[in-house]
Amino acid sequence: MARVSDETSSGAAAPRRRRARAPRGLAQKLGSIILGFEAIVVGLAGLTVFGLKALGPDIAPWWGIVGGAVVAIAMLVAAGLMGSRAGIVMGWILQVIVLLSAILVPAIGLVAIIFGGMWAYAMIVGGRADRAARTAASAADPENAAASTSTDSPGNDDRE
Repeated sequence: MARVSDETSSGAAAPRRRRARAPRGLAQKLGSIILGFEAIVVGLAGLTVFGLKALGPDIAPWWGIVGGAVVAIAMLVAAGLMGSRAGIVMGWILQVIVLLSAILVPAIGLVAIIFGGMWAYAMIVGGRADRAARTAASAADPENAAASTSTDSPGNDDRE
């Protein structure tokens, strides 16, 4: 099979350069990992709501599976958006939604406490570590400090 290349009229191949992605901060890395694993647990919690018929007599039990799947997919989307402020805000909102779902099945409250605690720790301590790394980088090389900043969103933890 012939190799397809991007050649100019002179026959020389024009090299394509990929733009280097900004390095991800600790809060972003930990946040995406936590949301990924929590998405699995929330999907299984949706099956639990279905199996226990916890939605009440007026609502079909299969809505428990739909609700769990929607929240799990939203968590995966938030994990993918962790490079922006929208992903972090979406992650916080999803943590509240999981906590509120403990109204249906109280055992989900344990899941909300464990994953919510890990999420808060990752956002607070990870954000603090990211700011410390940026400060150290700017002190070491003031010329390139603006180019090497992380995409850590402000507001994770303003305390130093």
